[in-house]
Amino acid sequence: MMLSKTEPAIRVGIIAAPEIQFELKGNFLMNSEIVTPGSYSVSVEDVRGSTREYMPQSPTSTFVLKNVTIGIGFHWEQQENQEFEGGLILQFENGLVRAVNEVPLESYLKSVISSEMSAMNDLNLLNAHAIVSRSWLLAQIQNKQKPKAPSFTQTDSEIVKWYDRDDHATFDVCADDHCQRYQGITKVISENAQKSIAATRGMVLMYGNEICDARFSKCCGGISEDFENVWQPVSVPYLVAVRDIESKMFHKLVRFSSEVFLTASPEAFCNTTDPKILSQVLIDFDRKTTNFYRWKVEYSQQELSVLIAKKSGIDFGEIVDLIPLERGSSGRIIQLKIKGTNRKIIVGKELEIRKWLSESHLYSSAFVVEKLFEGNSKIPYRFILRGAGWGHGVGMCQIGAAVMSRKGYSSTQILEHYFTGSSIKSIY
Repeated sequence: MMLSKTEPAIRVGIIAAPEIQFELKGNFLMNSEIVTPGSYSVSVEDVRGSTREYMPQSPTSTFVLKNVTIGIGFHWEQQENQEFEGGLILQFENGLVRAVNEVPLESYLKSVISSEMSAMNDLNLLNAHAIVSRSWLLAQIQNKQKPKAPSFTQTDSEIVKWYDRDDHATFDVCADDHCQRYQGITKVISENAQKSIAATRGMVLMYGNEICDARFSKCCGGISEDFENVWQPVSVPYLVAVRDIESKMFHKLVRFSSEVFLTASPEAFCNTTDPKILSQVLIDFDRKTTNFYRWKVEYSQQELSVLIAKKSGIDFGEIVDLIPLERGSSGRIIQLKIKGTNRKIIVGKELEIRKWLSESHLYSSAFVVEKLFEGNSKIPYRFILRGAGWGHGVGMCQIGAAVMSRKGYSSTQILEHYFTGSSIKSIY
């Protein structure tokens, strides 16, 4: 899709399954025929060799997709029915039926703002997030044609993998945390969300003549991370590490001890336990998580050995050591050496490390490893991971931005803080 001076339509991948069950609320047009309200199901055989497109015949016509899985692979994974505006496209994809929602960009953003955080937020925070989300999506669409370095390499001694959105070949963006949370009109679109989208319509972050690939995560842990340490190894000048603090004197990074920084509780915008502020960012199932600025995870040696074998598919034997080899600016581990009695392997990047060390996803890869021993044993009986932050840490820290907004910072000031050298421009 080429960008123009008019609002584009976005194709959002919602769910893929052997059979899609859905309900039409209002009349829809499919292959020149009117499909009336009611419950329907479409199987793989129905779309093998043909695509079904249901286009609404009224602004009030909506559809409901049944049993949509959200939080895929995370500790809050669950299913729910979701309602959407716009068109429903059912297509064949890798042996399954893929349901895609075609919707105007600004309508999509109203849902994203309400799905990613509480729509009752301060308007400065909502405005900042609207600009970030719009910028990220348009940048992804533009960047589809650009060559990228391989996202997976493997040798006998090293596995390097990172997860971006280049696997979405038949739609623009998915609806889950892999891209941006999008739940249609399932969640109430509040007056504040409507105001925010209207106030920022067509506004994006720019760096020079390019739309910024504006990333965000829940909590940076006190320092944001460089893009190249999380995804493909290219320097992105507006996605560089910054201290998440108020004082300009200490805004630039200085060398620090990971052990000290990650186990202490230094000053930062995102270092807050204020329930009013947290409720703006941690919606619904996210509120089950309370310790994210600094956290601790413990495993027995046997638990860790079983877990890593399960998640990596590699027989390490008994795990005897976890050794951080390389860290990013925020303390996030880029390369981790895992030593077992059978073999040792270096793994990266940050999300792959998080996947191997948790049943779902470890909060972040910014952690230090503490090992406990019994007697003269050289094999630890327990591993303690003491960590910081929630998510990859690149770009805007959502909790930090919420605190900044509550302190009176404008949306422009929030964006300038997290996206170095960027500016805001209206493109339609």
